[in-house]
Amino acid sequence: MLFRQLFDSESSTYTYLLADPLSRESVLIDPVLNKTEDYLSLLEQLELRLAYAIDTHVHADHVTALGKLREDAGCVTVMGRETGADCVSQKISDGQELNFGDGRLRAIYTPGHTDDSYSFYDAAGGRVFTGDTLLIRGTGRTDFQNGDPFAQYASLFEKLLRLPAETLVYPAHDYRGWTVSTIAEERRWNPRLQAASAEDYAQIMNNLNLPNPKMMDVAVPANQRCGRPPA
Repeated sequence: MLFRQLFDSESSTYTYLLADPLSRESVLIDPVLNKTEDYLSLLEQLELRLAYAIDTHVHADHVTALGKLREDAGCVTVMGRETGADCVSQKISDGQELNFGDGRLRAIYTPGHTDDSYSFYDAAGGRVFTGDTLLIRGTGRTDFQNGDPFAQYASLFEKLLRLPAETLVYPAHDYRGWTVSTIAEERRWNPRLQAASAEDYAQIMNNLNLPNPKMMDVAVPANQRCGRPPA
């Protein structure tokens, strides 16, 4: 499987490109609007056809490229069925798979950061794309967009942390430049995963007192339209 980890420095967002080398079909996970031309150029250079553009959830810190990629690359846009973004081409459910050539991603519903958060598991490649649910040495905040620390605790401990220990963890963001971790590493060293109970975890998350993302008022309504401006 061809794999690239791409980065937007303005929002500290990671976008992931996966492609089947035989069929040349590919997917982009969490693409950023202002990087669209870079994605299209890379797809052309690598002679790939974009089959799917996926958002793990409605982001609050950047505008998505889903709508633009659908227009320019003819791909199917995908989000979880719980999303309020009715502009997407396909809504998926927990356990559903997306196939691109011999590539396969399994959707895992992991609410908590938002109520529409999904992770995507590449079993053959031994990696999981966790969006903002599980970060490297952290977890996504739960104080807006119907976030719920108890739901996130369940997503972490009942779903993501039950993946094989050696599974590579690729989050949607990192603010220190860390690029990858593993399930075992996060279980051992992620301070928020040391909470003794769901109640303890909720207490940690409810007392973070973080400022809102600076683009939240722009990004959330734009992303509910797949990154397209209002009519």
